[in-house]
Formats: sequence, C-alpha cells, structure tokens
Amino acid sequence: MNFDLSEDQTMLRDMLQRYLREQYDFETRRARVNAGRGQDRMLWQGLADLGILAVLLPEVAGGLGGGPVETMVVMEALGEALVAEPFLETVVIGGALLQAHDSKLLSGIASGAVRIAASLEPAALAAEPAPGGWRLAGRAPVVIAAPGASHLILAARTWGDGPSLFLVEAGTPGITLHGYQLIDDRPAADLDIDVHLPAETLLGTPGTAGPLIETVLDTARAALCAEAVGVLRRMLDDTVAFAKQRRQFGQPLASFQALQHRMVDMFLALEQAVSASHLATLNLSAQPETRARAGAAAKATIGKAARFIGENAVQLHGAMGMTDELAVGHYFKRATVIAQSFGSTDAQVTRYAALMRAA
Repeated sequence: MNFDLSEDQTMLRDMLQRYLREQYDFETRRARVNAGRGQDRMLWQGLADLGILAVLLPEVAGGLGGGPVETMVVMEALGEALVAEPFLETVVIGGALLQAHDSKLLSGIASGAVRIAASLEPAALAAEPAPGGWRLAGRAPVVIAAPGASHLILAARTWGDGPSLFLVEAGTPGITLHGYQLIDDRPAADLDIDVHLPAETLLGTPGTAGPLIETVLDTARAALCAEAVGVLRRMLDDTVAFAKQRRQFGQPLASFQALQHRMVDMFLALEQAVSASHLATLNLSAQPETRARAGAAAKATIGKAARFIGENAVQLHGAMGMTDELAVGHYFKRATVIAQSFGSTDAQVTRYAALMRAA
C-alpha cells in the first residue's frame, strides 16, 4: 500500500514544521505555557493566519476541505513541537460535530476566534424537556480545553432516547468551571451544570447523536495516534542525540552495545506506532465496525509504544530526564496523557476483543 503524501500534503507538513521550529521551540513553549497556564493566544492566531485551523473545515465555511490524511499530517507536526493549544478539541472534534449545523461557528474556528471544548460522555449529564427548551443537569469531569473555550458541546442522555448534543456558550449561567492544569500543561476543568437552555442549542434531533459521537471519537483517536507519532519521534531523536553527546568512561553513551540495542528497540516501537497511526487514519472512511476495530487496535498499540519509548527515553537521559528544563520529560508526560485519553490501552484491548467477538 502506498503511504506517500501528495505534493499538497507534503507542502502542508513542511510549512507547519518550519513555522513551529522558528516560532515555537521548546524554551519558547515552556515560557508561554508557564505564563498562560496552557493558553497561547499568539500561537493560536499564528496557526489561524497560516490556514492550519481551516485545513479540515468545509470550503463553505472558509476551510480547505481536508480529510483524515491532512489531520494526520497536522497532528503529527503538532505532537513533534508539543503544542498545547486545543487543535484536537476545536478543529478535529468541534469542527466535525458542527459541520452539519453551524457554518458561522466553523468560520470562527478558521479565523481563530472560536475555541471549542467538548464533553462526549452522555452518562455524565441528563437532559429533559423544559418550557422553551431543555434543562441540563449533572457533572462533566475532565473537560480538556474548557478554560479559555468560547463554546462548549455537551452530550447528554435524554429520557427514553439515546444521547443528544447541545451547543452552549461559555459563561452561560448555571455552568460552573473548576479549572486546573493537567500534567502535560493542558488546561482542563470539571463542569458542574444545572442550566436551562433554549431549544436552538440542541444539535440535530433529540436522542440520535450516538452514531455521530462514535464516529467523532474514532476520528479523535486516530488524530491522537498521529500526534503520538510526533511526540515519540521527538523523544527518540533527542535520546539518540543525547547518547552521542554524553560521555561515560571516556566514550559516548552511544558506543555501548547494550544502549544501542535499547535504542533500536525504541525505533522498532516507533515504527509500530507509525503503522498504527496509518491503520487508524486510513480506516476512518470504512464501515463503522471496521473503523472501530482499527481505531481500538491502533490506540492500544500507540499506548504500549508510548510507555516503552517514554520510559526508556527518560532512563537513558538519567536523572536529567525528569527535570523541567529538559524537553524529554515534558514529551513523556504528553505521551502518558495520550495513552489514557479516549480509552486507556487496557480499555482498547478489551474493546477490540469485544468487537472481534461481535464480528
């Protein structure tokens, strides 16, 4: 199978990588994250000006109409630079949920004016009809990118039906955010919700959002797999460079055969992660069962690779690997969060087994 990128996709990758190298090196990132608690308005606007936020959006909303491969290209570059901004939450997840409903907000995403945070676990919230609209109540935990979001998309269970989706402006009375920062420097919040919403906040038909949510979750898993490839590649590259530079007993660490074998094993794990990312991406347009199996297998593979490469990268750097000043520890933290997001490695193995039994 041919995995070569097209000329346009290669240009997109090269442009984004060059911009991030010039404008967002590790020291710049560390300073901005510490100053803004995970919010970097300058970088977000820069991505909008480059057209990166518009790549996946439909042309009718001012987007470029990109698909799964473009998502993979962008997410891998963002992972390599350890970008903490909510591209996944806003463009990949929010853009997909809004495409059939609100072109105005999609245009706002493209320009950088709109940021989306989503809670897609319907069991967390209950929705029931109320005069003139709906009443939502419950607690949505760990909503990534909620601090700083302009809009929230909330999944809720509706009485006697399946899940429904609601689009809510941030700051709506009745929604309380308890914000904090995750170990990978990204902002998140637990949401306490007891709010009356007008009827137009409902996206689509009540109780019918289940298939869309599953599709978007598989899309998000594929995007995370691609980001993980960028993260893991940077950890491996930094480890190899460190081993060549660091000397022990008068020789570079890279000259010791045992460490060479360790780094080869890391390289093989990275290649497995690359294949897993391709598997998830190229099956996003397949039948739901096939798409789900590919996503579960890919996410489980990525989770194992993230742990193996991350642990070895930190160990080969010695005590320096856990310091705030060295990049490798920050990348390991992000890889750890990715492994747990949208289903842990063990959860994905269990999900894959269940999907195979049902096939």
